[in-house]
Amino acid sequence: MTATATPARTVPTPPTHPTRRRRGAGLGLAAWLLGIIFFLPIAWMALTSFHSESDAATNPPSFGAALTLDGYREFFGTGGGASPWPALLNSVTASLASTLLVLLLAFPAAYALSIRPVKKWTNVLFFFLSTKMLPIVAGLLPIYLFAKNTGMLDNIWLLVILYTSMNLPIAVWMMQSFLAEVPVEVIEAAQIDGARLPTILARVVAPIALPGIAATALICFIFSWNELLFARVLTGVVAETAPVFLTGFITSQGLFLAKVCAASLVISLPVLAAGFAAQDKLVQGLSLGAVK
Repeated sequence: MTATATPARTVPTPPTHPTRRRRGAGLGLAAWLLGIIFFLPIAWMALTSFHSESDAATNPPSFGAALTLDGYREFFGTGGGASPWPALLNSVTASLASTLLVLLLAFPAAYALSIRPVKKWTNVLFFFLSTKMLPIVAGLLPIYLFAKNTGMLDNIWLLVILYTSMNLPIAVWMMQSFLAEVPVEVIEAAQIDGARLPTILARVVAPIALPGIAATALICFIFSWNELLFARVLTGVVAETAPVFLTGFITSQGLFLAKVCAASLVISLPVLAAGFAAQDKLVQGLSLGAVK
């Protein structure tokens, strides 16, 4: 007598509720509308940068005005104005150097606060973050007097030091949450194999936490690139940065809208390019640990 195999029962999948589908479509449409609203100012700035000053100043705006590159020519100094290249080079130097210093200092600090936590590590993190609560204006005068007495006014390396100290607390806070997701078993296996701490940090922890490191670096770079107050007060001609150079287009003679839009677009390109190049790492890093 042979036993007959009973067919496996298939569990029908519940149908998707029409209300849930409509809600998802509505949320998607709302997200697209918000994205377009946030993008419109950038698109308008880009369009205005290709207009002449007379067309850019019309009210209401002239959408079908002739396009020209005069704003970009004036920005790059072909019309006899100041060249923006020294200011752009200063911004690149200050932003990249401070970001590298922040990563070198924040990485071992975050390791000590996450993988090998010190006592009362939460208090340490809150102390780091509390340094960001002081208004920049409150510390501007002492820093100015210090720079004046030490002969560091109009020095790009003073901005590097300031940007490093400004971004270090938020970098330690971010990287601590990223490094907390690194499996301790991987580090213990490397220690059993005889790896020392510098090797573990460089070859074990860093590759695993690379998305978080990239997100931290990008945010520190953006903060340094966009900083204006310290650069406006502590620099002059030699260490002038791109945001300070941009404010020079607003003079007593009036506001040259097309040239300002062209300058703003060019100065924003490095940040936009860095964000676009590292967008996958940025999303991975900012969402690291969100889903268990």
